[in-house]
Amino acid sequence: MTNQSQSLSKQESTSEVIETGYKPRAPQKEIHRAMHNSRFVVAVCHRRMGKTVAAINQLIHSALKCDKNKPQYAYIAPTYGQAKRIAWEYLVEYTRPLGATVRASELRVDFMGRRISLYGADSPDSLRGIYLDGCVIDEIGDVNPALFNEVIRPALSDRLGWCMFIGTPKGANHFKGLRDYALDESNPTWDLKEYKASQTGLIAEDELRDAKKAMGDNKYEQEFEISFDAPIVGSYYGELIKDLDSKNHIRDIETESMTQKWTGWDLGMSDSTSIWVAELIGGEIRVMDYYEDAGKSLDHYVGWLKENGYEDYNHILPHDVMVRELGTGKSRYELLTEAGLKIEVARKMSVEDGIQAVRSTLPAVWFKNTSNVNKGLECLRNYRREFNEKLNVYNNRPLHDWSSHAADAFRYLMIGIDRSGNTHHTDWNKPIDDTYKQQYM
Repeated sequence: MTNQSQSLSKQESTSEVIETGYKPRAPQKEIHRAMHNSRFVVAVCHRRMGKTVAAINQLIHSALKCDKNKPQYAYIAPTYGQAKRIAWEYLVEYTRPLGATVRASELRVDFMGRRISLYGADSPDSLRGIYLDGCVIDEIGDVNPALFNEVIRPALSDRLGWCMFIGTPKGANHFKGLRDYALDESNPTWDLKEYKASQTGLIAEDELRDAKKAMGDNKYEQEFEISFDAPIVGSYYGELIKDLDSKNHIRDIETESMTQKWTGWDLGMSDSTSIWVAELIGGEIRVMDYYEDAGKSLDHYVGWLKENGYEDYNHILPHDVMVRELGTGKSRYELLTEAGLKIEVARKMSVEDGIQAVRSTLPAVWFKNTSNVNKGLECLRNYRREFNEKLNVYNNRPLHDWSSHAADAFRYLMIGIDRSGNTHHTDWNKPIDDTYKQQYM
């Protein structure tokens, strides 16, 4: 053996062992082994399995092993508040032995030339433009499905970074889609790990029996037996859409010239604008398209309508379309009508009444089976009541998250569309008189 080889062998045999205090359980060890062998790992975990602890320690381990310049890693929760509440203390605890510099105001730690930051998926702009060597997306079922492909995947590309998707099921949403994708053997860089409470042995059987009795079968199967078949708890439309699917109401549909044509909008300023496109014939509503984008001007959406031949449709918008903007002195109603659109303002109705209107109308709705419409359907399935963690009950109001804009636009469409067959509508492109202001503003 040469002197150089002897020196290298000595360095490898005397590698420094760094203790952070992390003692992984058997399932956590399996997840770490999967991350060692695969670039993308989907971990479907029962409650209280320790997935977030495993995720934070995977980030730390990978950061320590990375030999690239200035390694950078991210943990992403559905909201910034959740990231702080769920993972921040773990990150600080397990990096303290590494002499980490803690930046609490930025939810960031720096150690040994490495950086790990916590983010919320509710603020995707904070993730744009950065590079990542590795990333964990926690509770992926509550995260906008566009986040990975549009923001995270590009951030990983130039450094060939990895991503771990972890969570507990919440219905057959995009998390199930990721799970099925990872299960497919034709995707060799992906791996799947699944952990049921009845199999890991981490929670006592007596406790599981009591939990099932208290929670009910659906909630228990979802939370502890990682069932994707259980409906999303608190979902307003999940069961109805599941019923539509079973009745073949989500299928190929050809557009027909003799139908009435409609769109329904939810207008965003700093956040997303959503548009549903539908046709009406004989009281039957056929949803043909869906579009959502953020940070764009009204001209962008008018352009999308024209590109797709939707500009002559009847466009239903919420009553806040009448509010004048300080910068232009004009309302969005005026701007859109000047662009040649026929605007119908949805009548005022409480959110609760609007949701009930949607629920009563959904059995008569058909959805065209396209990627755009399926994105909108994913939002409708996930639109649900807000959960009060302190009282452990659901509030009687919707959770505002990535699914809200599509759900709001769909609500305006359903309450504004004229199912009577009458094609006469009120106040299209007319001056805003006092009667109109009283009715809509």
